[in-house]
Amino acid sequence: MVQVREIHAAPVENSADITFWLDKIAIKCDLDEPAREKIRLAAVLAGEAEETAQRAGKSLFRGSILQMGLEIADILSDLRMDSEGLQAAILYRSVREKKLSIDSVRDTFGENVATLISNVLRMAVISGLRSDSEQNVLGQDATQQANKVREMLVSVIDDVRVALIKLAERTCAIRMVKTAPEEKRREVSREIFDVYAPLADRLGIGQLKWELEDLAFRYLEADEYQQIARLLDEKRIDRQQYIDTAIETIKDELDKISKRNEVTGRAKHIYSIWRKMHRKDIGFSQVYDI
Repeated sequence: MVQVREIHAAPVENSADITFWLDKIAIKCDLDEPAREKIRLAAVLAGEAEETAQRAGKSLFRGSILQMGLEIADILSDLRMDSEGLQAAILYRSVREKKLSIDSVRDTFGENVATLISNVLRMAVISGLRSDSEQNVLGQDATQQANKVREMLVSVIDDVRVALIKLAERTCAIRMVKTAPEEKRREVSREIFDVYAPLADRLGIGQLKWELEDLAFRYLEADEYQQIARLLDEKRIDRQQYIDTAIETIKDELDKISKRNEVTGRAKHIYSIWRKMHRKDIGFSQVYDI
């Protein structure tokens, strides 16, 4: 598989691992000590919720509420999420799995964090209205219902942090279904394509949109995904490094003639390559902007 993120989360097994995570998140988000302590407390409560569930013998998503909470927070730290958003991210799965009540979150972390989690849960309910079956939902066919669900999601988002938390959570979900049954992989992938990749695009979060599309494409069109992946001589990271080098070279030249300039670029992802090949009816060798 072509690598889509340079660093994936390491398993959380003890307090030292949690400290490592929190240090990394705090540095990326430039958090002060009080904010860092709140996030540490959120991680502790998520861990306690996980231990309670394990003692009860109940299986959890990937077996770790805390692990997923920290992975969501790690994704959001790349987007410079604030402290309240990170707290909500770490606690979200604990509340969703009913291992932690929203009232206890409100009592410990305040109304803002509790409201963020409640609204992310609302997004999950709305996105669940779409269907992978041939039956109509909301009186509409599959394409129409997907459009309607996206419109409903956008209409209820009054805080962009809510959308970012949900997008990060779905990014974790699509990463983690690799060992799930095929039916589950396709279900999650279809939801990503119908709802969350377009939402990431609408919000201008390219790095999440590209990863969501590539991973969903991998499970929905495995043969075509693998064919393009094999044709790519370099990993995405290598291609991105090439882009970064080219940007710096161009900027250096522009700096000589202009005081103000901005140069941007990105490596084309697998789904985008496949879509261009089909849209223009061309072969891989004719895609010149990889």
